[in-house]
Amino acid sequence: MSFISLRHRFPGCSDGWARFDGPAGTQVVDSAITAMTTWLTDGSNGCGGGYFSAAIKADELVDRTRATVGRLFNADPNGVTFGPNMTTLTFAFSRAIGSTLQPGDRIVGTRLDHDANVSTWMRAAQTAGAEHVLAPFDPETGMLPPENVIALIDERTKWVTLPGASNLLGTAPDLKPIIDAAHAAGAKVFIDAVALAPHQQIDITALDCDALVSSPYKWYAPHSGMLWCRPELLQALPVFKVRPSHDEGPSRFETGMPNFEAIAGIEATARFLMEEGMGNVEAAERELFAPLLQGLQSMPGVKVYGVQGLEGRTPTAAFTVQGYTPAAVAEALANAKVAVWDGHNYAIEVVGQLGLADTGGVVRAGISRYLEPDDVNRLLNVVEGLASR
Repeated sequence: MSFISLRHRFPGCSDGWARFDGPAGTQVVDSAITAMTTWLTDGSNGCGGGYFSAAIKADELVDRTRATVGRLFNADPNGVTFGPNMTTLTFAFSRAIGSTLQPGDRIVGTRLDHDANVSTWMRAAQTAGAEHVLAPFDPETGMLPPENVIALIDERTKWVTLPGASNLLGTAPDLKPIIDAAHAAGAKVFIDAVALAPHQQIDITALDCDALVSSPYKWYAPHSGMLWCRPELLQALPVFKVRPSHDEGPSRFETGMPNFEAIAGIEATARFLMEEGMGNVEAAERELFAPLLQGLQSMPGVKVYGVQGLEGRTPTAAFTVQGYTPAAVAEALANAKVAVWDGHNYAIEVVGQLGLADTGGVVRAGISRYLEPDDVNRLLNVVEGLASR
């Protein structure tokens, strides 16, 4: 099939840059920009909880966006909470969980995770005197065998924290066997879906997880965070908040006034993704990622880490070029107006297990829906030029 471009939907992509930096944060879709601008300029801007029109509109916006995000992820909207970013929401959630833990309890995580799904739980466990253990992934394949995690789950385990996908390697683990094993042991499951949500359909009901967190700013919305939690669990948790704030429903975790303009953008972006269809998004991204991955793998002196094929992963490539630090490669690409990130990208457990912590980590290039074949060719040409010297 011929590639269908969506670049015209992203005003930020009009400056000539090839933006492979999407795993850290994407450009914002036009409908979200319009929604935020309208919110800030038509008199809607205000605070919720009042009797005047702007206050009523604020409450309606939040309720409507919870419902829209619930449809996007096939989840109960009464579990949808908004916040500034995934890290802040996860710290708030893990702090609440930590206050329920006892010495001897266990939290099981993985070494495939972004540190926002590691340090948050580590601190919660330390404060409670509980145990925090991490399952290794396979450094040769980049995969996380379910049995590596399941082997650490025992009768002491209260929570299992998992990556929907690796933000560095792109690995998308098979989560269902781990979730089932955790529940069989009486434990609950928290999923960091930040690196998965932009690329694949997430069905929270089918996954049967207990909580899931995502960053809308990595799926074409403004800078913001989204946490879903089973409503009955969300209501029961001892949330750290001020006394006058709401104590019923998902707003329990929305400490302080919500960012209504960002929520307006989230609603518009969720609608955009549902209109496009996540299956179509995944297919278009794969069409671009296949030549990128194969091109990098075919170059002498270039090493691609993680899953070597297209299955079981998201369209994110982590690589190094012999004779160059990752920072030098990223700088050379930037000189050609190709945006990538280098280093550990907060996945310090990943680079540690790969033995790359002292050599600058990797170069990370991710596919977003506004990239085109010419962008892939530009990146490959620069890397090939470096590798052939």
